[in-house]
Amino acid sequence: MAFGAEELRVLRRALALALHPSPVSAEDLQDCLRLAESVDEAAREGARLRAFLVADLARYRAALPGTAAGYLLLLEEALGNGYRPNPDDLAALRALRGNPAAATLLDRCRMLAEQDVRARLSVRAVPQSRTRLLALPGGLASEEGGKKPADKPAAQPQPRPPAKTPHPERPIPTPGEVFPPKRKPAPPPANPPQQLAAG
Repeated sequence: MAFGAEELRVLRRALALALHPSPVSAEDLQDCLRLAESVDEAAREGARLRAFLVADLARYRAALPGTAAGYLLLLEEALGNGYRPNPDDLAALRALRGNPAAATLLDRCRMLAEQDVRARLSVRAVPQSRTRLLALPGGLASEEGGKKPADKPAAQPQPRPPAKTPHPERPIPTPGEVFPPKRKPAPPPANPPQQLAAG
């Protein structure tokens, strides 16, 4: 983004006001607002152009190898505008590496991809800062004046429940123990006893 002479004058005035606050004239205020709107519009236009360039690059990549010359030019332009190559770009460049321009771009894209990987790994390796608890000694209250609040009693630690003793392991009952077999009724006698007549 390039500034013209008039825009640079307004920018210098805005920076001077930021560093040394003083009363601002209505004209200076309007100039600063116009410059801010121009910068916002230029940023939006830059984002639109980048989105168009990336979409165009994807179309050329999908039509390879017939569009190799146009794809390589677009990729080089996109890299100059801050585009980071993705795995599809690396695969396309590997397929075109017989072309000297593609081989050069492949080396450049590999280097950028390695830088991205290293940056992501370094962010993960840095431990997150821990915020201090305000209610505990050594927290923010002690940093602000070294005073501990005397009017509040210290929190008493809660007693822990007694640890449960593990039950001795019991054998798992068999289905026969859980569901005892049904007993079959006794069969009737084969020869019923004859009643003897009295007398």
